[in-house]
Amino acid sequence: MEYDLIVIGAGPGGLTAALYAGRSNLKTLVLEKDIIGGQIALTEIVEDYPGFPEGIKAQDLIKNFYEHAKKFGAEIIFEEAKEIKVIGNYKIVKTLYNEYKCKAVIVATGARHKSLNVPGEKEFLGKGVSYCAICDGPFFKDKEIVVVGGGDTAVLEANYLTKFGKKVYIVHRRDKFRAAPKYVERIYKNPKIELLLEKVVKEIYGKNKVEGIILEDVKTKEVKELSCSAVFIFIGFIPNSEILRGIAEIDENGYVIVDEKMETNVKGIYAIGDLRKKTLKQIVTSAADGAIAAMAAYDYIEENFK
Repeated sequence: MEYDLIVIGAGPGGLTAALYAGRSNLKTLVLEKDIIGGQIALTEIVEDYPGFPEGIKAQDLIKNFYEHAKKFGAEIIFEEAKEIKVIGNYKIVKTLYNEYKCKAVIVATGARHKSLNVPGEKEFLGKGVSYCAICDGPFFKDKEIVVVGGGDTAVLEANYLTKFGKKVYIVHRRDKFRAAPKYVERIYKNPKIELLLEKVVKEIYGKNKVEGIILEDVKTKEVKELSCSAVFIFIGFIPNSEILRGIAEIDENGYVIVDEKMETNVKGIYAIGDLRKKTLKQIVTSAADGAIAAMAAYDYIEENFK
């Protein structure tokens, strides 16, 4: 089976790429191993996507992305892409069941949050446990919030969450932050923030939603409970870049390196969304990446396959 373009991943970036490619009359296939929407599926309400001032249910937004891509001819198949091979100007994408030939590939496999792997984390996901302050912070106005982490993201998001919570605790396993000094200075000056250093979260508990956490001191091993309504976890990301290893250039943290057209060091292979290193991981930025990559792929195909 041969296509002009194969998009790997049906999140916002991948579906936007498929939409733009379809509108440009490229025969487009989208391969998705799991569920449509990517990390949007972990959120109940999306309040920060342009055009929906009252917010929109995540499942409704996902459906809109999906239907829009299909309207312009994208074919969507639920198969996991396992390997990409470059043969001349062509690319072969292998799944467990099939091989698909194409002229260009856009990889939109995203990144997965590093997790604490403690009891309650999975159970309360979307019920007080979150990995996105911009997405979910407004739901916890005047509540006590816990932020876990010590890097730039944790410190910046803790400051951001003070716009909503009446108190924000930062739990960090070390006595010093890895974040940039200018960011750390802000949290020391913020009266809403309390630091819980050299502590680790051992459990997140509650009934139908988060009600608190159990903390352990890393030195004394003393255990105590802390009441809260939300736990925001910012201990890093793991890019899903495995399919590009040995093919494209990847940095020491696993992020794929691309140019302004979202193209990797391999002509005709693009990487978008959370898969690439970027300062803001949001639906709108992933969608923008997808549009850019699709049009770059169109130009590439026009120039190389006549």
